[in-house]
Amino acid sequence: MASLSKAGAALAALREALTGEVFAPGDAGYDDARTVFNAMIDRRPAVIAQCADTADVVRTVRFARDLDLPVAVRGGGHSVAGNALGDGAVVVDLRRMHGVEVDPGARSVRVGGGALMSHLDLACAPYGLATTGGRVSTTGVGGFVLGGGTGWLDRAFGLAADNLRSVELVTADAEEVRASPEEHPELFWALHGGGGNFGVATTLTLRLHDLPEFAVALLLHPPEGGPEVVRAFREVIGAGPDRLSGALLYITGPPEEFVPQEMVGRLVCGALVTYAGGVADLRELIAPLLALRAPGELVAELPYAAVQCMIDDPPGMRNYWSAEYLTGLPDDLVDVYCSLGERMPVPTGTQHILFPQGGALAAGPHDYPVPYRDAPWSAHPFAVWEDPADDERAVSWVREVRSGVEPWSTGDVYLNFIGDEGAERVGAGLGVGNMLRLEKAKRAWDPDNVFRFNHNIRPL
Repeated sequence: MASLSKAGAALAALREALTGEVFAPGDAGYDDARTVFNAMIDRRPAVIAQCADTADVVRTVRFARDLDLPVAVRGGGHSVAGNALGDGAVVVDLRRMHGVEVDPGARSVRVGGGALMSHLDLACAPYGLATTGGRVSTTGVGGFVLGGGTGWLDRAFGLAADNLRSVELVTADAEEVRASPEEHPELFWALHGGGGNFGVATTLTLRLHDLPEFAVALLLHPPEGGPEVVRAFREVIGAGPDRLSGALLYITGPPEEFVPQEMVGRLVCGALVTYAGGVADLRELIAPLLALRAPGELVAELPYAAVQCMIDDPPGMRNYWSAEYLTGLPDDLVDVYCSLGERMPVPTGTQHILFPQGGALAAGPHDYPVPYRDAPWSAHPFAVWEDPADDERAVSWVREVRSGVEPWSTGDVYLNFIGDEGAERVGAGLGVGNMLRLEKAKRAWDPDNVFRFNHNIRPL
C-alpha cells in the first residue's frame, strides 16, 4: 500500500488527467456514485472514476496498480452480489461509455462497456434487429454477455455469449487488447462465461438477428390455479418452435388495466409467453393456455424493447436471488414449485420464476464455460423487498426454493443469477472441467487478481 502522501498526489493527478469525474470519500457526490440498485450493498471504495473513454480506463487502472489497489468494474451496476463495488477498491465506472453503433449490413453492433440493455435494444430496433439480451432493461450489457447471458431470445438466437464477436479490453497491466477468435483466442474463450475476471471490457461487438416483430402474452390466474397453468405452459413450450419462450412466475398482482382489482396486490400465478413473431401466430401457439381463461389477460404485439421493461425490478430495493438448473419439469416438481410459490413473500416485488431452455441455447457451442446450457428448465427465486425487517423472511424463502427443487438439479448454475454463494458454486457456474483452463487464463492476464470483485477465478 502506498504512503498517504503518494496516494494523495496520485489522486490529485488522476483528477486532473481524467476526462470524466473522480470521487473519493468526503467528496460531494461520492455517496450517489457508490449507490447500486441492490440496497443491501453498502460498500465504500477508495476511489470511483467515472470514465468517459478508454483512455480514462487505462489511466484509472494504472493509478490503481501504482498504489497496489484492487479494481472493481461498474457497467450497469445490476449484479445482485454488488460486484460493481469493493471496499477500499478503485472502481472503474463505465456508465458514461454507453454508446451503441449498429451496422445493419454486417448484422453487427458495437456496444460500449457501460451500456444498458435499453441502450442496445432501442438502438437496434429501427433496423428490425436484435440479439439475446437480459430480461430487464436496466441490466448492463457487458456483465450480462461476459457472464453467458440468457434472455427471452436465447431459444431463438442462443446465449448472448454465443453471439459475441470480439471484446476490447483494458488488462491488469493497463494495456489495451482485442480478443476475438483470431486474436488472443484463449482469452476470448474465457470471456464466454468468465465475466470480469480478465480485465475491463470497454467495447463488445455482437452478432445481430432479424426481429421484425415481437409478441407477448401475460396470463394471470389466482394461485390455486398454478398447477394447471404450469402444466399447460410446459405443453405449449414443448410443442412450440424455438422462437417461443417466456416464463412461469408467481408475482404480486400489478395495478394494470388488464388485471382485475381483486388480484391487485395479491399473490397470482402467471404465464408470460414471448414470441419472435406476430400476435396471430402467438395466439395459435398458446391455445392450451388461452383455454384456461385467465382473469388477467394481455396478448399483444409489442416492440421487443418494450417487453424488456415488463418485469424491471425497481432500483433502491433490497435483493436476494439464487437459481437451480433442472433436469426436467415432471409433475412432482410442478407440485413442489407451486407449493413454494404459495409461500412467496407478498406484497413485494419478489418473483418465483421457471424459465424454459432448449432451442438454440442448447444447440450452441459446448466448448465454452457455460455448463448450464443443456438443462431444459431453470428455477430462479428472485426476492425483492423494501423493509430491512423483511430480510430474514425473504432470504429464507429463496433458500427454501433452492432446497425444494434440489432433487431435480443438474448441479449447474448461471452465475449472473446468484450472489456470493462460495467457490463451489463458481465452479458449478463455469464447469468444474473448465476451471484449470480458466485459472491458467487468469494467471496469464491477471496474475495478481487485481480484478477480484466478481465470481472470482483464482490465478493458477
